[in-house]
Amino acid sequence: MKLNDGREQEIGQDETVYVTPHNRTYSSEAEYRIRPSDNDRPNENSSLLYPNMREKLWKYRDIIKNRSLIVDLLAIFFGIGTWICVNGTFLQLPLLVKTAPESWGLPSYLSVVVQIGNLGPLIYTLLQKISRDKINESIVIYILLATGTLSTILAAFFYDRTAVIGGTEYSVALYIFTFCFAVTACTSSVLFMPYMGRFKEIYLITYLFGEGLSGLLPSVVALIQGVGGSTQCILNQTEAGPIWVKYTPPPLFGTRDFFIICFALMLCSCIGFLLLDRLRIAKKQYANVTVTTGNTYTYEKDDTNAGAIEELSQISPFQYNLLLLLMGLIGFFANGMFNSIQSYSTMPYGNQAYHLTATLSAIANPVACFLAVFLPHTSLKSILSLTTIGGLCTIYVFVTAVMSPNPFLMGSAWGSTLVIIVWTLLIGIVSYVKLCITSVMRAQGGKSLVWTGAGVQIGSAVGSVLIFALVNYTTSFKQFEETCG
Repeated sequence: MKLNDGREQEIGQDETVYVTPHNRTYSSEAEYRIRPSDNDRPNENSSLLYPNMREKLWKYRDIIKNRSLIVDLLAIFFGIGTWICVNGTFLQLPLLVKTAPESWGLPSYLSVVVQIGNLGPLIYTLLQKISRDKINESIVIYILLATGTLSTILAAFFYDRTAVIGGTEYSVALYIFTFCFAVTACTSSVLFMPYMGRFKEIYLITYLFGEGLSGLLPSVVALIQGVGGSTQCILNQTEAGPIWVKYTPPPLFGTRDFFIICFALMLCSCIGFLLLDRLRIAKKQYANVTVTTGNTYTYEKDDTNAGAIEELSQISPFQYNLLLLLMGLIGFFANGMFNSIQSYSTMPYGNQAYHLTATLSAIANPVACFLAVFLPHTSLKSILSLTTIGGLCTIYVFVTAVMSPNPFLMGSAWGSTLVIIVWTLLIGIVSYVKLCITSVMRAQGGKSLVWTGAGVQIGSAVGSVLIFALVNYTTSFKQFEETCG
């Protein structure tokens, strides 16, 4: 008889053979100590002490064990290539507006250009409708990533080129590059995320973690660069006498170097997707799924995912539409409005509050995705509860933005601390709810992930147009101006 450790032992006719609860076979005469294997799970007789804790530990161990870290890394790099260029361009605005002919009107123009980038997902969806053959989404992703990567390196050298149109000078080159960035970013919602639907659910979460890093990484680079550093008041001697003037320290490196760093990250994203699409080790991590025309997914039940799929699939048409509506609202506020009102909400509390809010908000996104790996919540009750908390935080940040330049608790340490905490909590909750809804919609099969991405983009477009009108054509929001003396 062959023992579990590889040794062989002869069993006599009169010897008794026992089978353990862990399916271990051994002889009563054999000198062999039973060791539970990695595949053993605790049963009701294994321990009566802290059973819930033991189950959770085994569950977390399985989450880590039943995945490929290489595929995780590739999915993260793939996700980084979504919004990194768009986010990076807006992070460079404090430097760009100094030389751009539009001055501080440049952000409004770029916001409109980004929304024009929604032509990308619209054209892709129309091609799916009119094409008789199934469109190879991998080829489309290659084209989009290559377009974004090439545009980034070109932007590094030509971002400041202008042209005169109708007698007025415009930053035409920057508009074109931003449009290319936006096409890649906007189309990712209806193409990149559905592509990840062919993998096991854990890798969809990893991809969204990478998408969160597409906001965090350029923020960290901009922080190191010193963009929008704290303004100082210095005493300047003039003929009329000493006066206080504002002084902002120069950045450590310029916009060209920043775009080159973004190009390197986009190149990593291209390589990540190439390996994710081609490597055999990645294809082994596919879910038990059938992909048909138009990114339509049909998940088949097996021993490992049958329970999860059955649990997540039991939602009514009303719940399905409600979740799509929530995703639209998330896009409306998170992608469409929050970036535009953050400075109005936080600047009155000081430069430090503004920069801490921007940095911690960028960190909150990937942290929320990381927590979702170990603390998934896919019940409608949990999603609605978190959405309610996020709604209360949204009301607070909008109130402080509308009250600018004199919000409540201005000049108080409590005020700045509160606004930082609320903004960070808000972005974390929004990111977590988005991921939870995406997990539920993935289990629905069909084109659910495509509709989920489309809902986000529609909400983002409506929110951006609305906030553009409110900021530029009304007096609802007034920017705080820091003065010296």
